Amino acid sequence: MKYPLRLVFLLALTGLTGCSSLYFPPPPHAPMLTHKGEFYGNVSTNQHTNYALQGAYGLTNHLAVAGTFSSLHRKKSNRTENIDFGEASLGYFTRLPDKRVLEVYVGGGGGSTERIERNSEQLTTRTLNGSLSKVFGQVNYARKKSKNLHLFNHDFPLTYGAALRMSYMQLNNFRIDGVATPGENNVFFEPITFTRTQIVGPVQLQLISGQIFGFRNNKYLKAANSVFQLGIVINLDKNTTLDE
Repeated sequence: MKYPLRLVFLLALTGLTGCSSLYFPPPPHAPMLTHKGEFYGNVSTNQHTNYALQGAYGLTNHLAVAGTFSSLHRKKSNRTENIDFGEASLGYFTRLPDKRVLEVYVGGGGGSTERIERNSEQLTTRTLNGSLSKVFGQVNYARKKSKNLHLFNHDFPLTYGAALRMSYMQLNNFRIDGVATPGENNVFFEPITFTRTQIVGPVQLQLISGQIFGFRNNKYLKAANSVFQLGIVINLDKNTTLDE
């Protein structure tokens, strides 16, 4: 148990740093469904006041739909950032031996981005805005650990796993101070790990931590923000879950 927790801690530290970008990645979804009719919901946030709402539903015993809405609105002394982004995807999931689950999703999304820059006298020096679009593919893998987290004389079942996402992003309709400017595109690789602890019934506490890597050296659309989310997961209709 020490190695996974240590890895999560180290990855979490990467979420505390980052430079400015017109894209802030929503956390990759990892519903880890196991059968038809199962529902996954997640509400999470991080130290950047980035909020994410996610949901997934098992249409059949192997086919699922999932969606994410992410919102970042923060004001600092030198800039204000407003980013809203939504995603939808279709996925295949299957249950493997030894309480493991494998998922594959493909999807896309879009949203808006704005950054208002200010000088030391709090006067606006530049305004950047545009629209974002994305297509992505993602693979999720998870397994319930054989040992539980023991706290306060109670055992809390642990589920841990990883998600690997590859995304193609575009910055469209880009304007600087109202003047049309050529947009940018980038390819992002987003590996994350997640750990879930069952609190009570269908409610779980989830920690997502990871990094984003960009394949192009852009000025505005770049891999400048890591992924770190703490949230609450609700998993309903758990007739056939990792815990069995």
